[in-house]
Amino acid sequence: MDGIEPHWYWFAAGLILGGLEMVVPGVYLMWLAMAALATGVITLVAIPSLAVQVTCFIFLSLIFAFSARRMLKDRPIVSSDPLLNNRGGRMTGQTALVTQAIVSGSGRVKVGDSEWIARGPDTPVGERVRITGSDGSELLVEPVALISPSSPPEGGTAGGNTLDGNTPEEA
Repeated sequence: MDGIEPHWYWFAAGLILGGLEMVVPGVYLMWLAMAALATGVITLVAIPSLAVQVTCFIFLSLIFAFSARRMLKDRPIVSSDPLLNNRGGRMTGQTALVTQAIVSGSGRVKVGDSEWIARGPDTPVGERVRITGSDGSELLVEPVALISPSSPPEGGTAGGNTLDGNTPEEA
C-alpha cells in the first residue's frame, strides 16, 4: 500500500481520544479511545474495507460504553470524601450567626465569610444557630441552646452547705 497504513489512523485516533479524555471532564472519550485502538488492531490483522472499519468502530464504541455503564452501575466508585462538592452538607453541625432575623421560617445566617439563606424556627438577629442540614442552597438551622450558669439552690450555696461546711440544720 502507498502512504500510511489504515491501522495507524485508528491508533492515532485512539491516542488522541485518550489524551482528550485526560483534558475534558467526564468518562466517555475513554471508551471511544478503546474502540479506536481495538479497531486499529482489527485493521492491522484483517485489513477490512473502510466501511467495515467504521462499522466496527461504531459497534465497539457502543459495546464499551454500555458495558462500562453497566459495570459502574453494579459497582459504583466510592468517593473518599462524599461531601466534596456538597458545601451545604459540609456545614452540617457548625454554628452560624443570624444576620437577618428568621421570621416565618426564613432569614439569613453568616457562616465563615459568607451569608446563606436559612430556614428554621423564628430567631432574632445576633443569635447563634446550629446548621442541621441543607436543602439546595438553603441551610436548615435550629437555635443553639447555650448552657446557662445554674443558680445555687435555696440556702445560698451549692450542695446545701453553708460557708463553714455545715448543712443549714447543723448551723
